[in-house]
Amino acid sequence: MLQNTPRSHARLKGLGVVVSLAIAAAAIFALTHALKNVDYDEVFAVVGRTSPGVIVMALMLVAISYASLTLYDLLALRTIGRADIPYRIAALASFTSYPIAHGVGAVALIAPVIRYRVYSRHGLGVFDVANISFLTGLTFWLGNLTALALSLFCAPDAISLINYLPPSANRWLAAALLSAVLAFLLWTWRAPRSFGTRRWPVRLPSGPVVLLQIAIGIFDLGAAALAMYVLLPAGLDIGVFRVIAVFIAATLLGFASHSPAGIGVFDAAVLIGLAGDEKEPVIAALLMFRFLYHFLPFVLALGLFGGLEGWRSFRGRSRP
Repeated sequence: MLQNTPRSHARLKGLGVVVSLAIAAAAIFALTHALKNVDYDEVFAVVGRTSPGVIVMALMLVAISYASLTLYDLLALRTIGRADIPYRIAALASFTSYPIAHGVGAVALIAPVIRYRVYSRHGLGVFDVANISFLTGLTFWLGNLTALALSLFCAPDAISLINYLPPSANRWLAAALLSAVLAFLLWTWRAPRSFGTRRWPVRLPSGPVVLLQIAIGIFDLGAAALAMYVLLPAGLDIGVFRVIAVFIAATLLGFASHSPAGIGVFDAAVLIGLAGDEKEPVIAALLMFRFLYHFLPFVLALGLFGGLEGWRSFRGRSRP
């Protein structure tokens, strides 16, 4: 049995830092190469030619994606036995924690702090919030891996320029990912599962809830990827499954790099996977997507959380 000693924990943490820096460095190099000889006047011309209807459609898909993200917290609350927490509180915790933490680039550190500020008013402690953060992360990964595998079956060559694997190997990768998700689903379906200590148990969701997690994760990622897809000019003729596969791979790489909003890493992966010889339209779509999916929710979440904290501070001072 492996012991989780402080030294081994420090080594794993150090390895994670090295991997993150390696991904970021490789992405910066790839992005610098991809942006050579780009006509930025054409990029902004493509943005200008994008119809308002397309922008509205992309914004609606972004809203659907963030709405489905709120179900991550709701499912986690139900899993830990806190059905008394209403949906509006789960939605508030989700919408304030995810855009801010992802925008700053320290999801594992900042998201739990923001969630604690929201949930502590409703009787949840530090361990409860840590459990919720773990379960929401589980939903994220289950949805990502399942959606990536399904899209790779439909477009196995979609990420070949990113992972340097031939389409046949990507199909095997998709099969391996689906097998792993299916094995986890069957494992949780057979009996209630938990880990940790008797004092600090971490309860895993039951099989039916895991299946619901996968469905919600796919719906969330599908809506976000479709927002990117509709922003691409029709003349590029890029298939939807290719966009989904590249989008998810770029999201995972950006998440692993821990850079704010995956900046540089996400963009490099999208350009490598989708641009080809026509970089300007893809860069234009990226700029619009970045504004709609990252910048706008970040500003709204920051304003909402700041307003909430200000109101609480005001009420605390006004009490005798």
